[in-house]
Amino acid sequence: MALMITDECINCDVCEPECPNDAIAAGLEIYFIDPLKCTQCVGHFDEPQCQKVCPVDCIPLNPDIIETPEQLKQKYLQLMAQKD
Repeated sequence: MALMITDECINCDVCEPECPNDAIAAGLEIYFIDPLKCTQCVGHFDEPQCQKVCPVDCIPLNPDIIETPEQLKQKYLQLMAQKD
């Protein structure tokens, strides 16, 4: 599953620079995560870095976007191929 940012976000700016896929961006009121770019840090780290640094714990799994670890790995590989 991709991650999502809830309305509990306090716009502290710590999650955005931690995302290795540039999936996090500032929205009108709170930050948001692009599900097409979110791999839960699969391929980069053992755990999602945004969740690790979030001081208010407002980054849960997005229940509307279900992905297996294999699908997340494939998404990671596609994102890396696009950077080349």
